[in-house]
Amino acid sequence: MSTEQLPRITVIQNSPDVPMDLFASRWGTNVRLVLAFAGENVPTLEEVGDGLVVLGGQMSAYDDAAAPWLPATRALLADAARSGVPTLGICLGAQLLAVGGGGAVQVAAPPGREAGVVTVRWRDGAATDPVLGPVRAQAPVGQFVSMHADAVVELPAGAVWLGASAMYPYQAFRLGSALGVQFHPEASVELALRWAEGHDDVDTAALVDELTPHAAEMAASGEALADAFLAQVRAHASRTS
Repeated sequence: MSTEQLPRITVIQNSPDVPMDLFASRWGTNVRLVLAFAGENVPTLEEVGDGLVVLGGQMSAYDDAAAPWLPATRALLADAARSGVPTLGICLGAQLLAVGGGGAVQVAAPPGREAGVVTVRWRDGAATDPVLGPVRAQAPVGQFVSMHADAVVELPAGAVWLGASAMYPYQAFRLGSALGVQFHPEASVELALRWAEGHDDVDTAALVDELTPHAAEMAASGEALADAFLAQVRAHASRTS
């Protein structure tokens, strides 16, 4: 696929250590990367282009003092979900989507940190979701990298619940044209291990043993999700061009 054929996707990066990782090679060079953590302005909906992605981050969804771009990001996600622009929120991005849409997130949720391989059981709506449908068809039970301690505890009104894990129920949901996933489909095992080294409550050596046998399967599921999102973006772009 040539870069000329790719629509423009705006990706907002909230932390220097939470990059696009595996998704960078799937979406080519027509990605506009906004380094919000470095002071780059959050775009307006009109500036987003054909699709929007909000990555994870080390802050909470409510940490506006430490991350002053979060209010604009929450508002952008809510606007995008209503507008029909294909949107993907990952981990913190999903939490920001939930809060922006009127739901709620619990900081340091009582079950504790979900780290390592997370098994996501898809709910009925996932089969027909434009992004998760192809992922579910490939893997009836999804396995992905997980690394979070905060969690969505209340979905926005009108959201569709699409996936759950044993530890945290809201692993995937859709709000309008926006999909939120608590897991990290973009993350390689190497990136997950770098995250683990920054958390005292994670046994990095044990995580190596847990993640490594599932690396190929998790990468394939992540690639399927990335490709399905790009297909949704391209379809939207063709309708609006």
